[in-house]
Amino acid sequence: MSTGKPRDPSKEQFWRRMVRLWQQSGLSVRAFCDDHGLSQASFYAWRRTLQQRDQQAPAFLPVRVLPDETPPTPAPSRVCGLELVLAHGRVLRIGPAFDDSTLQRLLALLEEGQP
Repeated sequence: MSTGKPRDPSKEQFWRRMVRLWQQSGLSVRAFCDDHGLSQASFYAWRRTLQQRDQQAPAFLPVRVLPDETPPTPAPSRVCGLELVLAHGRVLRIGPAFDDSTLQRLLALLEEGQP
């Protein structure tokens, strides 16, 4: 629908205002155009053009960023902890948040299994 001429933003603003005023007026297009000295053909053409432009415009939706409620998981290379190499090639990795009493019980269990 482009005629090669650049758009005149003031014309578009004018016609958007006229269409909005017409919608609020409750008048027929004919009566509104007569009251405002507008050509009905121009009014209909601009109303159609504005509708087409509005349909082509990308729709933007509001976005609200929420804080992440899960604590970040530290990268394995940065985690301090213990690594126990057990018999038969088994490895037990103990992270820094592992509490002392649980570790003591685990060690006791592992020692009980030793011959």
